[in-house]
Amino acid sequence: MVLSRWLRQRWLWVTGAIAAVLVSMTLLAAPAPAQEASNYTLTWYGQSAFKIANTETGQTLLIDPWIQNPGNPNGEADLAALEEVDYILVTHGHFDHVGDAVAIAQKTDAQLVSTFDLGKAMVDAAGYPESLVTFDTQGNFGGSIPLFEGAVTVTFVPAVHSSAIASDGSPAQYAGNPGGFVIELQDGPTLYHTGDTDLFVDMSIIPQFFDIDIMMACIGGQFTMGPERAATAVLAVEPEQVIPMHYGLFELPGTPAAFEQALQAVGSEAALTVMTVGEEMAI
Repeated sequence: MVLSRWLRQRWLWVTGAIAAVLVSMTLLAAPAPAQEASNYTLTWYGQSAFKIANTETGQTLLIDPWIQNPGNPNGEADLAALEEVDYILVTHGHFDHVGDAVAIAQKTDAQLVSTFDLGKAMVDAAGYPESLVTFDTQGNFGGSIPLFEGAVTVTFVPAVHSSAIASDGSPAQYAGNPGGFVIELQDGPTLYHTGDTDLFVDMSIIPQFFDIDIMMACIGGQFTMGPERAATAVLAVEPEQVIPMHYGLFELPGTPAAFEQALQAVGSEAALTVMTVGEEMAI
């Protein structure tokens, strides 16, 4: 009788274990729920110039729009194709970031998103239409502004660099402190554009407030951080994906290959995406 009870208990334990294994296998085999596709695309024009576009609504942002830069063989055509632009984000006043902003604004009525001091300098020294530089699109570090009725939120973050505007051979005009942007897209990713900068410790604060999906990081060196310091910046920000920018012009020493090696050396888990000039990708 004791043996019979033991056999019965043993059988119940075995059948229970088998059932647990079968349930686990079923759960493992079940496909992960599909994530909703984003309606946004990202285009790189070279240097630090990007376009973020909503393919459903047509809403468009440009960042540091030097479209006709020497590294873009299709610059003239790309500039002509920008017929509808809602906002232009400029990180600082240097010519390779202001780029074609004024011409695009005159053509499309794109509003300027920048720090307050840079906005004033863009009007006074660069000729940006004053009517397109408004209180609603100006800010400063730590502040955020909603665009498209809250569908996009832009937060101003600092950078370690310099900023001035010089046009037509006139003396350079102070253009405020340089910066970068954290751009939160509703139903889309959150992006961090570093602007021109060196590595600085406050980058480590960014992931306390934002889960960065895509980081656009300058890597050229000489005038900004190079590949090694940029890789450490990626560790600080903790993005899912990093896109190198601000390289390949002016014989800057930093390269994507060196950046990839540096990312591996510091143990970064961010996925590296090296875009080609003119490339558009879904994000």
